[in-house]
Amino acid sequence: MLIGVPKEIKNHEYRVGLTPAGVKEFVEQGHQVIVQTKGGAGIGLSDAQYQSAGAEIVADAKQIFNRADMIIKVKEPQPNECAMLRAGQLLFTYLHLAPDPRQTQLLVDSGVTAVAYETITDARGNLPLLAPMSEVAGRMAIQAGAHSLEKAQGGNGVLLGGVPGVAPANVLILGGGVVGLNAARMAAGLGADVTILDRSLPRLKQIDERFGPHIKTVYSTTDAIEKYVQDADLVIGAVLLPGAAAPKLITRGMLKTMKKGAVLVDVAIDQGGCFETSKPTTHADPTYEVDGVLHYCVANMPGGVARTATFALTNTTLPYALALANGGTAALLADEHLLAGLNVHQGQVTNAPVCQALGYNYVEPSQALAQTVFRQSA
Repeated sequence: MLIGVPKEIKNHEYRVGLTPAGVKEFVEQGHQVIVQTKGGAGIGLSDAQYQSAGAEIVADAKQIFNRADMIIKVKEPQPNECAMLRAGQLLFTYLHLAPDPRQTQLLVDSGVTAVAYETITDARGNLPLLAPMSEVAGRMAIQAGAHSLEKAQGGNGVLLGGVPGVAPANVLILGGGVVGLNAARMAAGLGADVTILDRSLPRLKQIDERFGPHIKTVYSTTDAIEKYVQDADLVIGAVLLPGAAAPKLITRGMLKTMKKGAVLVDVAIDQGGCFETSKPTTHADPTYEVDGVLHYCVANMPGGVARTATFALTNTTLPYALALANGGTAALLADEHLLAGLNVHQGQVTNAPVCQALGYNYVEPSQALAQTVFRQSA
């Protein structure tokens, strides 16, 4: 199979879909890889390194999309990239379709087979390809929040960990999953007063057993959120419903009860955000203010630490990418967990939460693939 790796074009996105080490793995298994020139330059990976690993360097994205059997990316394809996709081509990347009707329609119209990192599962029901970026985003959320709390950035001027004789910041984390846990670790390590809200009592018990009194755990209800946001200096939105749009947990009305200069960091913004007032921002212009509360809603947060994020991501995606290269769509039928990543196939939407969010008719993934096989053999 011919694998194509285009340069990412989203604002301040320096990650890349394959490292030279990943290229070498594909080449050793008999595949060809083409990489857009300077695709990894933002994180110190040169064209020469890719060539030494066996890749062909090409001048522009058009060549990548025209020639490749499978496109490996990091972020969702932008509209001009969607226009270059074609029927029979595989796309392997983050998609986050539920809050993005335009991208979904463009992928449907293209006829591409799109496999999303964020909905692939494992035997324990986890999301293994989302986990590394969730770890990065959770830790970055505290860095971003701490910086945003500085008065010059629009925050209330509170130091996250305080100093002797002065109380630390109150940090509220909505969601005790991978993002929330990593955010809590960072915040507690800096000396903040940390509270996690979650609806899973077993998860809250795990957090309590692991961190003891260093992190408070509270069962999440609307009443609890209303209560705890009032004292929060920093709120991290870390709620995930796999494949679906994020629930709006903090309403516009709740903002009016919060401290002026408090900060909201919405890590769920790729899935539409979990604050009613959230809208996507960029690394170039990351924050905005509503009712005196600063919002940080960067949609590709891990791109800010692109080198760390690229290696963490490609370590995880490589085995799945190789499976797709070796088996094509048959690899999806052979692995129920990889099949869970199929979101769009030849004009059909095959992810139930996406269909529910955007009004498409749901087609079960294996059924969509079987129909394709039948048409091809008829």
